[in-house]
Amino acid sequence: MVATVRECPARRVPTGDPVTIPADTFVTITQSLGGNYTVVYRGNMLRVDGIDADALGLEKQELNFENRGDGIVHEDQVWQALESVYDPEIPVNLRSLGLIYGLDIDQASKAVTIDMTLTAPGCGMGPVLMGDVESRVRQVPNVAKVEVRLVFDPPWSREMMSEEAQLETGMFY
Repeated sequence: MVATVRECPARRVPTGDPVTIPADTFVTITQSLGGNYTVVYRGNMLRVDGIDADALGLEKQELNFENRGDGIVHEDQVWQALESVYDPEIPVNLRSLGLIYGLDIDQASKAVTIDMTLTAPGCGMGPVLMGDVESRVRQVPNVAKVEVRLVFDPPWSREMMSEEAQLETGMFY
């Protein structure tokens, strides 16, 4: 159990609805993966992004992107942001899991559109993962808008995982 040292933004699991945990409030950390934290507050399970870990008295996760000064949204930086989002139940990032199906950058509007899927259509963590993706990609320099679309075609399968992710999860055969 830890006490918040400042107000802490969070998202309700599994709906993804925003919640603010007040300062000086005790929460129980139930999970820590990929720099994100799952906490229990007033009987509700909430997801706290690593960029707000300092509110829990923990080390803040910072994504550091070089602002190249050209006003462009760089695809490699968007991928870097996506690789910092982990499935809450599998200790592997979404890109390596093969959950990111598409990435489109409109330089004129500085909008990033991401098509992603889930390991199972009925996965209740969809809204939370989508919120994680949006939050992380918004940190990329020059990004003005992020749209995350949940798609299920083609259905996800383990073959979409990187070899490293398959080895990490024991699904390499």
